[in-house]
Amino acid sequence: MKTQPVRNPFTLVLFGAGGDLVWRLVVPALFALFRKSHLSEGFRLLGVDRLEYGREEFCAHLGEHFDSETPEQWKAFCEHVDYLRGDFLEHETYQRIDEQLQGYEREFGDQAERVFYLATPPALFAPISVRLGQAGLGEAREHARLVVEKPLGHDLASFREINGSLTQHFVEEQIFRIDHFLGKETVQNILALRFANPLFEPVWNRSYIDHVAITVAESLGVENRAGYYEGSGALRDMLQNHLMQLLCLVAMEPPVAYDANDIRNRKMDVMHALRPITPDRVHEYAARGQYGAGWISGQSVPGYRQEPKVADDSETETYAALKLHIDNWRWQDVPFYLRTGKRMPAKISEISIRFKPVPHHAFPVWADQENQPVRLTLQIQPDEAIRLRFMVKEPGMQLRLRPADLVFNYADGFRGSSPSAYETLLYEVLVGDASLFMRADQVEAAWSLVQPVLDVWEATPPSDFPNYQAGSWGPETAEMLTARDGRSWLTPAAARDQSG
Repeated sequence: MKTQPVRNPFTLVLFGAGGDLVWRLVVPALFALFRKSHLSEGFRLLGVDRLEYGREEFCAHLGEHFDSETPEQWKAFCEHVDYLRGDFLEHETYQRIDEQLQGYEREFGDQAERVFYLATPPALFAPISVRLGQAGLGEAREHARLVVEKPLGHDLASFREINGSLTQHFVEEQIFRIDHFLGKETVQNILALRFANPLFEPVWNRSYIDHVAITVAESLGVENRAGYYEGSGALRDMLQNHLMQLLCLVAMEPPVAYDANDIRNRKMDVMHALRPITPDRVHEYAARGQYGAGWISGQSVPGYRQEPKVADDSETETYAALKLHIDNWRWQDVPFYLRTGKRMPAKISEISIRFKPVPHHAFPVWADQENQPVRLTLQIQPDEAIRLRFMVKEPGMQLRLRPADLVFNYADGFRGSSPSAYETLLYEVLVGDASLFMRADQVEAAWSLVQPVLDVWEATPPSDFPNYQAGSWGPETAEMLTARDGRSWLTPAAARDQSG
């Protein structure tokens, strides 16, 4: 079924329009929707920033990706683009935005959707949202939306402060908190896999599943993000948001209907059921690491402390892992292992569902020397796929068992390319569907869960950094998280494919 176009006219107001996020992700997503005829004919993109741009200069800046490849379409798109130079902290800026919006709506001849996208540093979320409210730009609650990017705070207290500012003039239903992981096709298909197939749901529980492992690995180092990363680290940057969202989708109960509130309520049920990590047991449930020098794809790479703009005695973790338990009927005593890190052997994101072994081994010991746990793997990147590993008999006269895979690859299974995560999420913002966005109580619950870990790590600086070599799968302390339970991290399926 084809995607329905956005029906209502709208204006997308981009704060921080001259920044990298807008140029690299937001506008390419909007242009892709435009090229596919998914947008209403009545729309405007209004860029707002302090940079000295005219309208044509702004379009030229945005079009560095497209104007040479699709000149006619880009020219048509630019007819919908305007630019307003203004200071985000000045009330006059918001008066001028209001005048622009009213002018567009006179052209549209109808009430337009107003989307205020804050593609700015988080420190500006509060002042911009407050000034938008003071100017009356969020009063039409059914037609005004506020979009904010992560990171939503540095810890629990700062999230509460930011969220308090956002909700001064905007209600929860108007606020869209973007996590680009939730726009990926494989992530969205977790619900379809679980709840549209009677094969999986009956065994999706503690009776059949031994444990769940979620891995988000990056082969790159800190690159040009050292200024941000030094104050963040892996736990804040990836685990508290991206991996927690994946956990909720894997563990949630079936929604009554595919409805934003119902889906988010089921996710919140998972967050409520997560067993708290007490400060005295952080060492049992959390591990951290920092990469040293090593080799990746045959190339020598420096350690984190040798990266540009990183302190030579930095205590920032580039690897974080957690062991979590969900105390409810479905998941009691099933551990969830989450890990993320930089400078690992490959760029890979996957969810691995490991099933319990058969209750009785009918085959002789010599027949299943390669015996491995049956597992279902959801590959999110680099290649989106679903893989079921199970045991089969090898051809031949002797009885020998070995693992085999059933693989569904999205690129092979569907014609055409999948939309980018930002394309999907931006479309959902424009039509007002919040199913793929984080609600405030869920973000707060995630911060509450990791806050004891952050506090203990800050109070007890690491004595062994760097403690894993670039090109490895992380520090020994992470291996201990699983080893204490008699389990181990398995090499991700996509990494096995890449290594042959």
